Parts: sequence; C-alpha cells; structure tokens
Amino acid sequence: MLEIFQKTVSENITFEGIGLHSGKISTVKILPANEDTGIIFKRVDLENNNIIKANFLNVTSTKLCTTLENTHGVKVSTVEHLLAAIYISGIDNAIIEISGEELPIMDGSAKEFLDNIKKRGLKKQNKKRKYLKVKEKIELKDGKREISIQPNDTSLEVSFQLDYKNKVIGKQKNTVDFQKDNLRDVINSRTFCLYSDIEKIKKIGLAKGGSLDNAVVVDEDKILNEDGLRNKKEFVNHKILDLSGDFLLSGYRILGKVYCYHGGHELTNLLLHKIFERKSLLKFTELDSVYISKEIKFNHSHKLAVNA
Repeated sequence: MLEIFQKTVSENITFEGIGLHSGKISTVKILPANEDTGIIFKRVDLENNNIIKANFLNVTSTKLCTTLENTHGVKVSTVEHLLAAIYISGIDNAIIEISGEELPIMDGSAKEFLDNIKKRGLKKQNKKRKYLKVKEKIELKDGKREISIQPNDTSLEVSFQLDYKNKVIGKQKNTVDFQKDNLRDVINSRTFCLYSDIEKIKKIGLAKGGSLDNAVVVDEDKILNEDGLRNKKEFVNHKILDLSGDFLLSGYRILGKVYCYHGGHELTNLLLHKIFERKSLLKFTELDSVYISKEIKFNHSHKLAVNA
C-alpha cells in the first residue's frame, strides 16, 4: 500500500560494524529529521564540509558499491543497503551520522538495518510524500546490459535477470512488487562474489573487510558459506535490493515497472540521469488517498541540487 504522508524515525538508531571494502569499523546513527529534509549523510569524524546529500547527482563511483561525494571531496560509500532498508521501511527524512567513510556491511544484506528500524518505529509527519511516475517507457542499453522503466501508477515493480557463466548463479531472474509482495527474501539476500574474483578485487584495494560472515562466495560449482543460500534466488534478489536503495537517490518514491538485464549500481545510476533528462515524460504527484493522486509542481533545480 502506498503511504500518503512522509515519515521519519521515532528515535535515534545506532549500528556498528566493519566496512566491506575499507575493512574499517564505523558507527552509524539514524536521527529523526524534519519534513522535506530527505536523506542526508553527515561525516561526524570531520568538523567541516561534512554534509552529503543522498542524491544520484552526488554519485562519483559505482565500482562494487555506490559512493556519494560532496563538492569538497568528502565521501560516504556502500550506502545502498541502508538506503534499501530506508526505502522498504518507509522513511522519507533522516540524518545519518557516520564516523568514517564507509557504512558497515553488517551481514551483507539489509536485514539488521531493517530489524532495528522496526524495533524503534517510525513517526508520521504532516507533509505528503512525493512520488514520481513516468508517462512513457525510458530505456538505456550498454552493450548486452539493459535497463528500462515504464508506467505503473500503483507500485514499484522490478524484474531483474542475471547472466553469469558460473553455473551456480547462471541466468537467475525474479520479479518483485515492492508494494504487494512479501519482501523477506529481498531483505535477507546478501552481497555475493566469485571466489576467482576475490584476489582481483583486493588488488584494487577493495573487499578488505569481506568474509563469509558478510558475503556469499561462489567457487565454481559450490557455495563456500557453511549454511548455503538463504533463499533459492538470493543472487538476483540482492541485485533487486541494491536497485531499490539506488532508486531512493532520485529524491522521490519512484513508481513504475523496471526491467534490468545484468545491471548493477552503474546502470541504475545512468537510468536515473536519463529519467531526469526527460522531464516532459515525468509526473510528480502526492496522494489525496491511497488510490487518488494529484499532479504537483516542484522546483526541480532545488530538489536536484548537487550538494546540500
């Protein structure tokens, strides 16, 4: 069901853990925020220029994670799993304080983030939530990879297909409706990699904090994790989880039917750029009821400011 009003967290929520790529421990606090604040990251280990708006225009790297950066070069990385938890839980406004450059990976999924958010609860605010709809299909192709979005007034539906030579992952595909389906498998699905790629990833300075505690590792025809997979489609479900987090960087709740073939953070970010380049094909709305929406006009240049 679509929510009419904006929400924020009822109280401070704290997490601590290791960064997947940096290998450094960081502490994260989600704080309540005023209406129309959106999602803002604050690097509390820095005294100045430490605010980074969660916006797709601030994405400066999509190499194995989503990294945001402000105009002063201050970064925050691996934001996608927490943003997915924020999207799924229904948070519109929050200040996210972090004690370092990378968010903790936790167990590699959004489960721990969501469990703690649900324990603390959310607070309904007075202003209405802002939705974005597309009037026509918008698509992007990059070699064999492709991603598109077409109209759907009632939900965000994501159809995703992977295409790996590895037989365990293979051409796994799934379709998830974020407003109608049980999202448990998406929420619980962990990041994954091929064992053969680990050394390559480490040579470029990433995955310093990676382990079987926070990632699914596939070695040829077997899963190295002792307990195996959490669900039969864990690989593609994690990609769908990532996409929901990256979509929140639009600054709106996007409604539409998304199709993605062998994509990831980069392709999703490129689609967001293309969506906002086609403003004549967009409709920005608020709900008067669960079923009735009205078109509204926003100052798009303000909403899409590169930095806070």
